[in-house]
Amino acid sequence: MTLLILFVLFLITDFSVRNYLAMRQIRHVRLHQDKVPAEFSHHISLRSHQRAAKYTIARTQLSLFESIVDTLFLVALLLLGGLQWLDLFWARTVDSEWLRQLCLIGSVFFIGGLIQLPFTLYRTFHLEQHFGFNRITPTLFIADQFKGLLLALILGVPLISAILWLMASAGTLWPWWAWMIWVSFSLFVMWLFPSVIAPLFNKFQPLDREDLQSRIEQLAQRCGFQLNGLFVMDGSKRSSHGNAYFTGLGKNKRIVFFDTLLNKLNEDEIEAVLAHELGHFKFHHIRKRMAISFALALVLFLSLGWLSQQVWFYTQLGVLPQLGRPNDGLALVLFFLVVPVFTFWAGPLMSLLSRKDEYQADAFAAQQSKPQHLVQALIKLYNDNAATLTPDPVYSAYYSSHPAAIQRVHYLKQFYEKN
Repeated sequence: MTLLILFVLFLITDFSVRNYLAMRQIRHVRLHQDKVPAEFSHHISLRSHQRAAKYTIARTQLSLFESIVDTLFLVALLLLGGLQWLDLFWARTVDSEWLRQLCLIGSVFFIGGLIQLPFTLYRTFHLEQHFGFNRITPTLFIADQFKGLLLALILGVPLISAILWLMASAGTLWPWWAWMIWVSFSLFVMWLFPSVIAPLFNKFQPLDREDLQSRIEQLAQRCGFQLNGLFVMDGSKRSSHGNAYFTGLGKNKRIVFFDTLLNKLNEDEIEAVLAHELGHFKFHHIRKRMAISFALALVLFLSLGWLSQQVWFYTQLGVLPQLGRPNDGLALVLFFLVVPVFTFWAGPLMSLLSRKDEYQADAFAAQQSKPQHLVQALIKLYNDNAATLTPDPVYSAYYSSHPAAIQRVHYLKQFYEKN
């Protein structure tokens, strides 16, 4: 069976599965929108439950249409000759081999970004606006897009240039060198994010609530988490959704609260939410996910190293490599366009691992604070963020990184008597 036939079969399967799951989710949520689950009936009104159902359905419908457009874009690039045309265009236009390959890679990402832009605009200024979540202004939106593009150029061009140079100069060992550069780059960005990258988009101020700060510092000390500061982020200037997270590496670790979260939860609930986040730290979930990510990256680089030398890899996916000129940029683009199609089945496995980690972090939070407080916080966040309480089980198993609301509350309630 040729690579082209395999690609088409996987593409059809991936497309069919995604659409089937989206339709299941829409049907299931709509079917259960007129009754609040008993576990939440004393805290969430029927009106709020129906609002969450409509919000979930609208988001799923948008993602359904988005997946159709993404598939058509991929078909246009590979099966209809779009990538071949771009490669020949830059070959005729640019003499420098390095710049030609960068232009090819950049143009594919740029066109993909342009195709995604209408969905981002619709999601932000219609869907989120309609349900009362959006607070970003058009001016701030444009500024965010410009900063994101500039940051991608500043960080991405040197990284891609280094990989292209290795592909051309390092012989058969280039995948190993490229992988080491990728790992170093990823760790550097994670270290840089709290103090340099994130402040480009948001303002961060030290937490100025002394009682809450004292409780959090005691919690962090019990959990063995060395703080480099407690910060409040002005998330409310973009959205009313609330969250909290810790970020950074080594001594550059921070705990960050969205200002919207602090306005929605009391101190007991904030401590419980943070205890959950520290549970991820305590059980090394972030490190484990990084290790899995880096291991998968090595497999991908080694696979690319072999495939880039096979003529059929190009020809059977709709492009002809140029004779007498390097095709490393073409190989990079082609590989990372088709990899998601062939590996879509891995998504549910990663979701399963993530849900397992969430249960473990919940159990840790129940030991470090009161489980009732975490349940109360979750119910408030489900309600305020219009998260559906009745997702389709199959859809949730495939996509969800967190357990469904009912499952999560049931799990936490087993700790009530222990505390």
